[in-house]
Formats: sequence, structure tokens, C-alpha cells
Amino acid sequence: MRRIAGNVERVLVGKPDVVRIALVTLLAEGHLLVEDVPGVGKTSLAKALARSIDCTVSRIQFTPDLLPSDVTGVSIYNRQTGGFEFRPGPVFANIVVGDEINRASPKTQSALLECMEEQQVTVDTSTYTLDDPFMVIATQNPIEMEGTYALPEAQRDRFTARVSIGYPDQQAELAMVDEHSGHNPLHELEPVSDAATVVRLIHLVRRVHMAPEVRRYAVDIVAATRQVPEIRLGGSPRSTLQLVRAARAQAALSGRDYVVPDDLHAVAIPVLAHRLVLTTEAHAARRSATDVVRAVLHRVPVPQGGPAVNGQARR
Repeated sequence: MRRIAGNVERVLVGKPDVVRIALVTLLAEGHLLVEDVPGVGKTSLAKALARSIDCTVSRIQFTPDLLPSDVTGVSIYNRQTGGFEFRPGPVFANIVVGDEINRASPKTQSALLECMEEQQVTVDTSTYTLDDPFMVIATQNPIEMEGTYALPEAQRDRFTARVSIGYPDQQAELAMVDEHSGHNPLHELEPVSDAATVVRLIHLVRRVHMAPEVRRYAVDIVAATRQVPEIRLGGSPRSTLQLVRAARAQAALSGRDYVVPDDLHAVAIPVLAHRLVLTTEAHAARRSATDVVRAVLHRVPVPQGGPAVNGQARR
């Protein structure tokens, strides 16, 4: 995973925290939503991560006229056999890069719901299983709203994490100008891992120990988002599962085989903030979902030390 991170950081200069969340999402068997203004490297992050792993990769350019069958595939009549045969769409890949996902209609966006949640596609009453690993990395621009369709809550809830890349600092931008002005580093990226290795790492992450007190802490954090007056819709039970999986992946990337409360803190904002729906009063007060998650983390009591919490005990 360090090799993959180093490969991606050759393209996305000066953003190690963003790259880490992308790797956490990959190990947590999740999907990543990259939301930011144009030109900060959203698509470059997705393509760099995809090229760093020797696996099948497809790219979908979401447009207003894109149809659900353009994503999932379609059954075509074969004159020679006298029957229909299924032609898989671009979603049949290990890593699917969806560029500007909010430019497609809600009908087309919904084509991703089944595959993101159940890792399968149903077309004409036939169900097709997607290969492991499977990850959707989607990008969207939150500023330019003309000709776009906001992601429905069911779609946003299926994304394990959301990241905003942000502008680089001056030193990182200067390094980017020096390194990227003469060539595109994406063209020089070589795979540093493969699909089988990633699947093996995912199985290892599943076995990372999480003490009962830490599991309870994760549940308390999500439950607290449902009780905040500024929130109209709090975290779902799915978000609790995703928070636990992401915390396990965060612990593994930190070189530990057990989860501590700091792991939950590290992933809480990327995992929870995009799922929360604020009230009108909160918007008027210019409160953000990120502010609410931070307040929840400060308010919910952290489980104190002890062998079960610090990982010394084993199940």
C-alpha cells in the first residue's frame, strides 16, 4: 500500500491525506466520491489509483444523454443463435472511474445503486456478479450547477467516503509546475500491485481487531448525528458499517492489527459528512456537515484506556 501511495503522489503532489483516504476506501471495500472545484486533480487522483493496480479499469464520462444500459450493459439479439446475449458495460471492471457523475440524469445514476451495494448487475431478469476487488471512484464539481443533477441520498450513502482535494500550497504547486510542465506523469505510471494482492489485503483488514468498547464508540458517534437539531437526516446503519470498515483499514495502514479511537476520528469526517442532510436553519447559519461531525466527535465520550481498547486483548 505504501508503493501504491507513492505512485499516486507522483501525480497528486502534496496531498498525502487525500491519497490515504483513497487507500482506506479501497481496503474497506468501499467507493470514493471526489468532490471539488475544477482543475485540482479529481480525475488525476482516480486515474492514478487505477493505474497503480494491475487490474481491469474502465472510465465512464457521465453526460446528460447517457443511458443506464451504457453503464451496466445490454442484451443484444444474435441472429445466428436465435437468442439474446449480454454485452457487459463499463461497470464490469475492478476499478470504475466515473467522471462528473452529477452530469448524468438520476435514472442513469441509479444504474450504479445495485452494483455499488451488492456487487452485481441485473439486466433482463439475469444477474451478473462483478469481480473482486470492485471500486467506484466518482468525481463531481459542486460549484457549477448548470446542467447537473444532485446525487440522491441513496446514491451518496453508498459512497464510503468523500474527499475534497483543495488547492495545493505554494511549494507543492511549484513542484507540480517543475515536474508536470514537460510531461504527464500519468503516462509514466506503472502498476505496483495487482488485483490478487489487493483482495488478499482486504481479507487481512477484515481480521483487524476491534474491541467492544471501540465498536460501541463507533455506534455512539453515528447515533449522535441523528440527535443533532441542525441535522434533518443523520447517519444510516450503513454508515456505521462503513465507519467501522474504514477504521479497520486506517489501523492497518498505520501498521496495527487493532483499532483505537483515533482511527475512528481520522475517518469520521470523510465517511459521515456527505451523508448528513442539514436543516434550513443550519444552512442559514452557514454551518457545514463537517462542522457538525467535528462537534459530535467532541461531544461523544471517548472510551478510556485499558487492554481491550488499546488492543492488547484479543478475541
